[in-house]
Amino acid sequence: MGRPPLLRVLRPGRPAEIWYKPAVSVVVATAPPNLLLVALGRLDLAMYTMAGSLCALYAHNRPYAARARALAWVVAGMVAGLAVALTAASLTSSGVLLVAVGAVLAALHKVLCDATRIGPPGNVILTFVSSAALFAPQTLGEVPGHVGLALAAGAFSWLVGMAPGVLRPHGPERRAVVQALGAVARYAQAAAPGKAAGPGGAAGTPEAADSVASGPSAGPHGDAARADATEAVQNAWQTLLTTGGSSASRRPLGALLVRAETVLAAPAPGDAAVLREWARRLRGLGRVPDTFGPVLDAEDEGELLGVEVERAFAPPPLRRRLAPLRAVALRTLLGCALAGWASLALGIGRPYWALVTAAALFQTTLSLTWNRGVQRVVGNLAGVVLFVLLAPVAHLSRWTLVLTGLALAFGAEALISRNYWLGSLCVTPMALLITEYAHWQDTPALVVDRAVDTLVGALVGLLAAAVVTDRRAVDRVAAALRQARAARHRAEALLAGPTTGPGALAVARRELAAALIGLRGATQAASGEWWARTLPTQDVTSEERAGHRTLAATVRHPGPGTAATAGPRHRPGTTTEDATS
Repeated sequence: MGRPPLLRVLRPGRPAEIWYKPAVSVVVATAPPNLLLVALGRLDLAMYTMAGSLCALYAHNRPYAARARALAWVVAGMVAGLAVALTAASLTSSGVLLVAVGAVLAALHKVLCDATRIGPPGNVILTFVSSAALFAPQTLGEVPGHVGLALAAGAFSWLVGMAPGVLRPHGPERRAVVQALGAVARYAQAAAPGKAAGPGGAAGTPEAADSVASGPSAGPHGDAARADATEAVQNAWQTLLTTGGSSASRRPLGALLVRAETVLAAPAPGDAAVLREWARRLRGLGRVPDTFGPVLDAEDEGELLGVEVERAFAPPPLRRRLAPLRAVALRTLLGCALAGWASLALGIGRPYWALVTAAALFQTTLSLTWNRGVQRVVGNLAGVVLFVLLAPVAHLSRWTLVLTGLALAFGAEALISRNYWLGSLCVTPMALLITEYAHWQDTPALVVDRAVDTLVGALVGLLAAAVVTDRRAVDRVAAALRQARAARHRAEALLAGPTTGPGALAVARRELAAALIGLRGATQAASGEWWARTLPTQDVTSEERAGHRTLAATVRHPGPGTAATAGPRHRPGTTTEDATS
């Protein structure tokens, strides 16, 4: 993968669908503690409450049962990292040792967030808080009180994150299904017009579906659209599986996903419009009923039973999920340590800025790390200029200081999903203002320090990413290829058998879909490394196409526990109000 042009790296994209949720949540979670501290004349304590308040940024894409657990773990992780950092700060004043502690914490944050998929915003917020705390003047006796402030603010953030569930308890899983319906609709729109019925065949028949799986849509663009749709459907199923067995939304939303899988197997003209209509009706505050009436039949009951069986499958152990992240962990540890030490050598005095810059760069591949480095540098330098413009207003009083920081926090979350550098444009002046919560700083010196630390952190981070290569990436591609092939063979054995038990084929389909998604991810990760080790590209392409043909066959299979029809039963003009209100 070659280095992309600069303008392509910096080009804004579409905002995330729910960008406003973390933006509003972080303001609601941060404003009361900070404004109370201003009123009490103790704004110097805000760095500790903000550690807990920033937890409100997490888990907005998870159903509320899973969100409760995820937010609790985020708060626990944030407070634990803060406690370690404050304790280290109270025990030593050696900048070299403190940077080393910060690098270890940064590496832990990176691998744990990646392994558990906690994010966005992932590890950077955790590392930002712990790294800044390492260089906060501290005594050992003050640590419990400061950690307690963070824990109290974290508990409030937990309540903020859970509060929307009162009005829209099934919102996250509905959004996941909407995204799946949209992805399948895009594939159906691209695939259906090129689908020709063969002799004796018609659109929507198994023969036509086979032509979709291997015909005009199976080129690079068609393969990508089908893979995107498969991943979106699989993610939606996984989201539904975390809602709990008593959730009233699981069955009706699961029925919609059954229909989406049917379209994915054999798209017909008009299917895309139907799926988009269903997606439109899922938006809003309407209650998801416990029945789909005519949309759900006895065959689909078996399909959903298969999902129930799948709930018994335990997720991979944490150790297995951590294994592929060893290279990223080493990159983060080495890059953050060297960046912080380089900043110390330059006499800047705030090495945690360079450390956090390096920590923010590291992605799964060198090419993605390069992209993030460009975005980070551009966003931070532009943010420094914005800070110079905002400083006169922010310095009018402690109240304007806090209110300016809140506005920047909202802006960061509003923009970061469009492009990372746009989010950094607001994050950088916000971080600079936070340093002034304890006491006013010299603006020119602050600006120079931040600009230099940004460049140091980016350069050292990119160097570490280039030096520490993931030599096992191709081995993981080979392992993913074997796993996908084995999953396909299991599904084909069930298809060839005389009978298929209820749910068995559904579980096999989930396993195959997950294996194909894993194969795609492993291949993309290995393709982004700079070292020239040959990838089995042809084998991967062949296995992906064979796997998707088998996925289509499992949907069309007429045995028990499957949906045998070729498309949505409801066509334009047929009401789905009961199903999606």
